Amino acid sequence: MRKTWEIFKRDLKSYYSSPIAYVVIALFIAVSGVFFYALLTRFLNIQMQAMYQAQQMGRSITVNVNQMMIRPLLANMSIIALFMIPMITMRSFSEDKRSGTIELLLTSPISNTQMILGKFGAAFVLYASMVVVAFIYPVVLMFYGNPEIAPTLMGYLGLLLMGAATVSVGVLISSFTENQIIAAIGTFAVMMLFWTIGWLGTGNSFFADLASYLSIIEHMGDFTKGVFDTKHLVYYASFLFVALFLTYQSIESTKWRG
Repeated sequence: MRKTWEIFKRDLKSYYSSPIAYVVIALFIAVSGVFFYALLTRFLNIQMQAMYQAQQMGRSITVNVNQMMIRPLLANMSIIALFMIPMITMRSFSEDKRSGTIELLLTSPISNTQMILGKFGAAFVLYASMVVVAFIYPVVLMFYGNPEIAPTLMGYLGLLLMGAATVSVGVLISSFTENQIIAAIGTFAVMMLFWTIGWLGTGNSFFADLASYLSIIEHMGDFTKGVFDTKHLVYYASFLFVALFLTYQSIESTKWRG
């Protein structure tokens, strides 16, 4: 555990001592902010129309802020995260391979599992800090409506689980190459595959159901509605386990090749 902690601290420090962490967080907040502004403008217009109609009809019309604002915002943030996470994970193993420090790590008394968990943990904490900062949007909404907190928190939990699965893929791809750009593009390509495969999930055939199940975004849907279903938890946990297991095999292969 102590060695995992040392790797975790070293990688996390390297993230925050370079512009990467700040650029990724700023980009995520800025792009999410554009969607937030567009959704808020639309929500306020609909709310004004509802108030006007309520006055005309003599009865109240309720506008659900969770349904109209938070759910689409979280859905958009999950897509944005797929673009941002490769920028976080691209240096996990690639930087050590490029600088030659991977040789020191592989010959040190640190096990592959400790190394992988330390690097995964550092990348995930950076991603989680990005999501936490983005919680400012529901806070702002409290000034304009009365959002339900429990469904909102459930949506953010889904965002963290989806991010953990994506980070594990990024760590895996970075273990294949010393080129950070290739690692980022490779992660992006794989995650686009696991996003777009859900588009094939129409109809009632077995393959449509399989495509829908494999889509990493499809499993976010219930979380954004405030619904917790263990099948989505199992999916993300399985996704993460398989990716980290393959990372272990990749590092083991690197060790044997010398």
